[in-house]
Amino acid sequence: MNESALSTATQPTQLGLALQRVRAAAEALDLPEALCELLCTPQRQFTVAVPVVLDSREQRVFRAHRVQYNTARGPGKGGIRYHPDVTLDEVTTLACWMTWKCAVVDIPFGGAKGGITCNPREMSPAELERLTKQYAREIAPIIGPYVDVPGPDVYTDAQTMAWFMDAYSTVVGHVEPAVVTGKPIELGGSEGRDEATAMGCVHTIVEAARHLELPLEGATVVVQGYGNAGSIAARLLGERGCRVIAVSDSRGGIYGADGLDPVAVLCHKAETGSVVGFLGSKEITNEELVELECDILVPAALENVITAENAPRLRAKILAEAANGPTMTEADPILADNGVFVIPDILANAGGVTVSYFEWAQNLGRTRWSRREVNERLEAVMKEAFAAVLRTSQEQNVGMRSAAYMLGVGRVAETMQLRGWRP
Repeated sequence: MNESALSTATQPTQLGLALQRVRAAAEALDLPEALCELLCTPQRQFTVAVPVVLDSREQRVFRAHRVQYNTARGPGKGGIRYHPDVTLDEVTTLACWMTWKCAVVDIPFGGAKGGITCNPREMSPAELERLTKQYAREIAPIIGPYVDVPGPDVYTDAQTMAWFMDAYSTVVGHVEPAVVTGKPIELGGSEGRDEATAMGCVHTIVEAARHLELPLEGATVVVQGYGNAGSIAARLLGERGCRVIAVSDSRGGIYGADGLDPVAVLCHKAETGSVVGFLGSKEITNEELVELECDILVPAALENVITAENAPRLRAKILAEAANGPTMTEADPILADNGVFVIPDILANAGGVTVSYFEWAQNLGRTRWSRREVNERLEAVMKEAFAAVLRTSQEQNVGMRSAAYMLGVGRVAETMQLRGWRP
């Protein structure tokens, strides 16, 4: 094996990196080693075969997963993604993150995740419907409103959840809206769900700015990733008086020193397929974008965007992680040394799962809340969670990420011990 191959082979996986943070939190909390091992071990992992007849009449079998990482605090909660690169390791990592995320915002869910290895861009709506319904039937015995509640994720949406709910309802013999979240409003979906991840992130940014005594009026914002979360976060921050100076998507980025109109940029992307080419902007790369001088940097797309290599060149005051896992472990001490205030992903992007909890609660009670009520409840949850993480950070003299993991892991560990979940 050559040197580069050896180096690649010895690199920790994304799951390995996630578990490093869990172990560090468990050690800081002085938890018993056996309990730490339990916290680092997925509770259940399922892999199923999903047979589907394609439009061409060809029969295909897709590999699919559902991981329930830890359900000590409540039913598993986590989305379902459709992507060619879905693996059991990836799904387990995401389920692991969901466990601590739910605990940090103190909602009664455990962590779960699902995925199907497929290319949805090459499949017709009818094929995706058959795939979704067959997957729902395959995992129906291991999910349910009080067991495990899926939701949408990469390349899945409200329509996917409607199909899933229909198939599960057929299996159990009655309409069961509470089996999934992220549904269409007409089928029991919640007001405010589409904006929830971005809005939750913005609430944490507002609290961080208040803590740092950083005025939001005129504050400069850079957003890496202009999908649902990134574009809505840009708009919401713009409405609060911030100046969005750069945004990007997978094709590249744009910069405007005087500020960009987030809504106009989104319209341009809808028309052309990318933010690149927006009138009056300068084209920049994604790599250049994250190193721009700004008050607030919002990575809202890919994992591992901020590394030990580029972390020394980050010039943001606040790093708000709207994406899952955008910062590599070795970058954290560098950011801390440079005075970057990090709002970690398991806090910053927890708005989505929080409103999913609201949807689930509404479904169980067969009631419906107004958008105003949803948004007010979300703001209260995010403010309280931020305050709890900040308090832990100050009391333990650790960074915000370590504090968030200590809070989340500690809450899960306490519940496990109270319930008698001991090795």
